[in-house]
Amino acid sequence: MLLVGNGQVITRNPEQPYLKDGAVLIDGEEIRKVGPFEELKKEYPDAEFVDARGGIIMPGLINAHTHIYSGLARGLSIAGNNPTNFLEILDGTWWAIDRRLTLEGTRACAYATILDCIRDGVTTIFDHHASFCEIPGSLFAIKDVCKEMGMRACLCYEVSERDGEEKCAQSIQENADFARWAAKEDDDMIKAMFGGHALFTISDKTFEKMVKANDGLTGFHIHVCEGMNDVYDSLRNYGCRPVERLLYNGLLGERTLLGHCIHVSPAEMDIIKETGTMAVNNPESNMGNAVGCAPVLQMMKKGITVGMGTDAYTHDMLESLKVFLIIQRHNAAMPNVAWGEDVQMLFENNPKIAAKYFKKPLGVLKKGAAADVIVMDYKPFTPFSDENVDGHMIFGMEGKNCRTTIINGKVLYRDRAFVGIDEEKLNAFCLEQSRKLWGELNHRQY
Repeated sequence: MLLVGNGQVITRNPEQPYLKDGAVLIDGEEIRKVGPFEELKKEYPDAEFVDARGGIIMPGLINAHTHIYSGLARGLSIAGNNPTNFLEILDGTWWAIDRRLTLEGTRACAYATILDCIRDGVTTIFDHHASFCEIPGSLFAIKDVCKEMGMRACLCYEVSERDGEEKCAQSIQENADFARWAAKEDDDMIKAMFGGHALFTISDKTFEKMVKANDGLTGFHIHVCEGMNDVYDSLRNYGCRPVERLLYNGLLGERTLLGHCIHVSPAEMDIIKETGTMAVNNPESNMGNAVGCAPVLQMMKKGITVGMGTDAYTHDMLESLKVFLIIQRHNAAMPNVAWGEDVQMLFENNPKIAAKYFKKPLGVLKKGAAADVIVMDYKPFTPFSDENVDGHMIFGMEGKNCRTTIINGKVLYRDRAFVGIDEEKLNAFCLEQSRKLWGELNHRQY
């Protein structure tokens, strides 16, 4: 057993939200007790002690939408790539990368992403992968890295017709193969969704193939209305809006997750709500791509479950928490909106999204919940309690404050050092693969 104590505990459990001097007792893969530190220490003297050193003990963070395939892009500049719109960003940057991403490159991307996630206190990821250079086996390669590193993950592959019929067929097959594997394994650490790229890269014929291949195994994870390309394409070629296309093709439902949803109409929001479909916002990515501000406040007012992701722009969920508040207030021209929705997205809705796939409760510290616990090295110089913890999260705490990360009862990062993970070896492998990738993109050596 593990006893994580000597710190303030934020549980995100309304029945026991805060303990000033608390502890979390971990038994195997789940939490057995949350209570006062001294009491648990006396009751379980033989438990291995994980010292929070006066920091903040809290549930591991969940990223509801990211892209492992961008893991080797940090610092990359592609010669001649100067995008002026969203399609040019996709074609000149991200599609250019994934068209050269081998299975080894995919593994390197996964290592790089997961190392950063663990450092930032992220314990669960929903990934949306693309590696059109080598599609077959790519989700299984990511799965292997996740299992090796101890990361909890829900994976899918990005179906798209952008590189032709054969690649599209391979991407559908990869999703189907992995979904069947995940259903058979029934491992609460690795789950599957069925991925789809932007609707303007997918025909109704392909949607029909996706639904048939999925055969009700899992929900869909799809990019929707991230740019106006989706809206124009659907109206021009199908006579309806994007969310209506998804409805007509049978892709919406309680286990389906729609990424971005920036340009959805009020009528489309009603469809999302009535079908029980979920959405995920990625504020920093949307700003960086200059595609607009998602109507999250309106969607949540309608009762849609909207979670928070990063689109791999960052792996720091607390950074996204900060930026969401700013862009929503700027867009509304009102300095008193979005606070409640911001906190709800990360700390309530992301766990709700995860609950559609993972058996044990995530994002909460309580008996029976998954043993995903982090310790933040945050020493407040103003009063700190359950009354104002959200203000400290938004205006003070950052991912880099994470000093200890425990996933599924295993200590992976302790006092800012990886445990059982050879960081130097993995960094060297990632550097080797990134040099190959960058060299192909720019036709020179790095």
